[in-house]
Amino acid sequence: MRAIGYTTSLPIDDPQSLVDLDLPKPEATGRDLLVEVKAVSVNPVDTKIRQRRADPDGTPQVLGWDAAGTVVAVGDAVTGFAVGDAVFYAGAIDRPGTNAEYHLVDDRIVGHKPESLDWAQAAAMPLTSITAWETLFDRLDVRKPVPGAANAILIIGGAGGVGSIAIQLARQLTDLTVIATASRDETRSWVEDLGAHHVIDHRKPLADQVAALGLGAPGFVFSTTHTDEHVAEIATLIAPQGRLALIDDPETLDISPLKQKSISVHWELMYTRSLFQTADMAEQGHILDEVARLVDAGTIGTTLAENFGRIDAANLRKAHARIESHTAKGKIVLEGF
Repeated sequence: MRAIGYTTSLPIDDPQSLVDLDLPKPEATGRDLLVEVKAVSVNPVDTKIRQRRADPDGTPQVLGWDAAGTVVAVGDAVTGFAVGDAVFYAGAIDRPGTNAEYHLVDDRIVGHKPESLDWAQAAAMPLTSITAWETLFDRLDVRKPVPGAANAILIIGGAGGVGSIAIQLARQLTDLTVIATASRDETRSWVEDLGAHHVIDHRKPLADQVAALGLGAPGFVFSTTHTDEHVAEIATLIAPQGRLALIDDPETLDISPLKQKSISVHWELMYTRSLFQTADMAEQGHILDEVARLVDAGTIGTTLAENFGRIDAANLRKAHARIESHTAKGKIVLEGF
C-alpha cells in the first residue's frame, strides 16, 4: 500500500524528511478496524514526533493522527461498526499513523463521520475536537463555576486547530464569555467568526487586556501554546481558585506564581486513554459521535482552513513546513492517494 514516512529525523526542507513508501497492507484483528483513508489532517504533534523520534534500526515511521475514511474490514471483537461505514478518528500515538492508504485503529476511539461534511472537512476535526472537549469538560470542568470569578474563559491561541474548536464548543455548549487571543488581522477575524465574544493580542501583556474588558477575573484559562511565556500573566489575570489547562510542551514551566491563588493546573493529552487502555477509553468514540451530531445539527462547523491536495510526501512536507512556521490557522488537510 502507499504510505508516507521517514527513517531519520531531518529538517523539513530536506527531501528525505518525509518520503513516499510502499508498505504491506495491514489486517484487522481483535478490536481493530481497517480503514481506507480518504483524507488526513496535519497537527503540531506530527512535526514534533518527526523531529524527535526515529527508529534506531531504520524502520520507517508513519505519522498522522487524524483521518476520515471507509471501513473495509473489522476484527472479530469489533462492535458498533461494519464494512462500508464512513468514520473519522485521531488514532493512537503508539501505533503507526494515518498517512497511509490503509490504517488500523481501535474501534473504541472511532466516531461515525458527520454526514454533512465531505472527507476533507471531517478529517480536520478529530484530534482537536477530542483535545478541546476533554480539556473543557473533563480537565477544567467548566460547567462547575469558580466561586466569585467572572463566568469567562480565556483561550490562548484561539486561531490554532485546538483553539478553533474550543471556541465553538465553549460558545455553543456553555454560558461562558469566551475571550480568545489572536495577533493578526486574519486570525482575529477567524476567531471572531468562530464565536469569540472578545479578542485580545497574545503578543502583548494579557492581564491588562483582560482587565480592560471589564468582565472581572475569568475562572478558566485554556493555554494551547507558549504557556511558559504567558504563565506570569495568567497568574495575574485569573481568578483565585481558578483552573488552568494546557496542552503544549514547554521545556520547563514554573507554576509557582499560581500558588498564591490556589490555581489548579490540568495537563491534557488526548492520547492518554489509548496509551494506557483506560477503563473509559471508549469515551473518545462517544465524543466523536457527539461532535458529529453537533456538526450535522449546524451547532458547530469544521475548522478546515487549507486543503494542500493529494496525500503524498511532497505535499506533507509543505504542510509540516506551514505548521512549523506558526502561521497556520485552523486545520491543514490533504485528500486522496
